[in-house]
Amino acid sequence: MKNHLFKGIIAYPITPFDKNEKIDIILFKKLVERLVKSGSHAIAPLGSTGVMPYLNDDEKEEITEATIKQVNKRVPILVGVSNLTTERTIHHAKFAEKAGADAVMIIPMSYWKLTDDEIVQHYEAVAKQISIPIMAYNNPATGGVDMSPTLLKRLLEIANVTMIKESTGDVQRMHYLRKELGEDVAFYNGSNPLALSAFTAGAVGWCTAAPNLIPELNIELYNAIQNNDLQKAQNVFYKQFDLLKFIVNKGLPRAIKAGLTIQGEDGGFLRSPLKELTKNEIEELKIII
Repeated sequence: MKNHLFKGIIAYPITPFDKNEKIDIILFKKLVERLVKSGSHAIAPLGSTGVMPYLNDDEKEEITEATIKQVNKRVPILVGVSNLTTERTIHHAKFAEKAGADAVMIIPMSYWKLTDDEIVQHYEAVAKQISIPIMAYNNPATGGVDMSPTLLKRLLEIANVTMIKESTGDVQRMHYLRKELGEDVAFYNGSNPLALSAFTAGAVGWCTAAPNLIPELNIELYNAIQNNDLQKAQNVFYKQFDLLKFIVNKGLPRAIKAGLTIQGEDGGFLRSPLKELTKNEIEELKIII
């Protein structure tokens, strides 16, 4: 199998802001520490949960450095480095590697629809500039590009593209990758409500914001899968299913911030145009939690 450092529960912290919509880096470090102590197997800043597209270059670098310093090598770190342009993606990938990240995650963000060849060239260009592993992230709902299983297979031919995060909600794609590539592919679930199906399809990890609120259940699910206890895995999964659906449907940053507040934790503020959940939505979340 291609070398990959990540397995289990890969936790995505939110990026909290103060009342003036400036990053609250002290609070961010506290939230990262909370995830590490929860038992999460890796930390992944600057994903959808961390509102990466809403941050400027300096802020992304500040979050990257803060994560690496706070985690202090206790668990691996996967940094999101995606950008509309190849040049900026390379810039952030090189910065993450130099700062001490263990791997980077790239989603091909697009305004104009990218061709398969353009996407392959994008990943190849970044891969040539760094030596750490790359996770190719497929999430058409946020990136505007849906990478087919055939395209993902092409990306895995690039030497340090060693991991695939699949967030379309189509578990059949995972089965296809496993069938076509066998143990040579390490793929990760990015669709929260499909965590159980993804693990049974052979996913080696689950990239999720859920550990901000229910880390014990997330880890218990993974452990049950590792122990081949499908009955326990099903029971544990259905305990968290309603919450997993809620945080996706309402938007990860909004839902996680509200959930932290409900649990008595400071989740900071959001950056415009994102707004907090409505009172009715918060009441619904309270019931679920």
